[in-house]
Amino acid sequence: MAERMIETAGIRLCTESFGNPSDPPVLLIMGTGASMLWWEEGFCRMLAEGGPRFVIRYDHRDTGRSVTHEPGRPGYSGADLVDDAVRVLDAHGIPAAHIVGVSAGGALAQLLALDHARCVLSLVLISTSSALPGDSDSDSDSDSDRDLDLPPPTEEFMRFVATARVDWSDADAVIDHQVAYARVLAGGRRPFDETAARGLVRRDVERANDFAAARNHDLLPDGEPPRASLSSIAVPTLVIHGTADPMFPFRHGEALAERIPAARLLALADAGHGVERADWPTIVAAILDHTGSTDTGSTDTGAGAGEGAS
Repeated sequence: MAERMIETAGIRLCTESFGNPSDPPVLLIMGTGASMLWWEEGFCRMLAEGGPRFVIRYDHRDTGRSVTHEPGRPGYSGADLVDDAVRVLDAHGIPAAHIVGVSAGGALAQLLALDHARCVLSLVLISTSSALPGDSDSDSDSDSDRDLDLPPPTEEFMRFVATARVDWSDADAVIDHQVAYARVLAGGRRPFDETAARGLVRRDVERANDFAAARNHDLLPDGEPPRASLSSIAVPTLVIHGTADPMFPFRHGEALAERIPAARLLALADAGHGVERADWPTIVAAILDHTGSTDTGSTDTGAGAGEGAS
């Protein structure tokens, strides 16, 4: 379907929908710094047609074709990105939706469930970690201590972040950098499809109003923290995590599923960070099952669940 620009509170956001608006709505929230293209069209169509579901993806501020600010001067907070999800739903006339977030988009989804619970029918949290570090519903220090001991990103990931240099005014240099970053995020246990990655990155760079503005997401203040803890999330929650995730090692997914009451965990063997094409059938089937289920107390982890990290 065609892209649709929405404008609310003076903010222009680019959205795109798939499927019939009369079907159950699913809102996809990408990680910060990433446009909606990273929810690839094939994935969105597979999800919309498989349910069926009404699937919406959108560009964050400073990504894709949404409102763009001067690099280094965003003028908004992380809390505003949470509120943008509500703005997208309101513009489509949707009072509440199933929310699927990946990476930092998973953190935004958690905060959405805490700050705007009326808008959230269920949560699917992919390749992410707790949005509230140190949050614990235990009176003892053991849970907090365990959270503080969550493993850091892998050495390869940290080395790339620390040493990578790129000229953001040079489109080809930016594309090379983003492809190299995608390779690191893939985790190294599966073949990396550089051709597909390069094609996606090139489309992302060429489509953006100002690709360099996406770096503004690294500068955002969090805004006012929620008063509630993750243990207060009452909607059905599914956590999906790759066992080879280099940014948030698998223990982050386990800990997140432990914090949210009755959350289920689906492990993706040897998967890295993000929504890899090889996992589309598994992830789509899990989302469709999760968003179609009324049994909020189920502990069945579905296909591929329970595989340990290594």
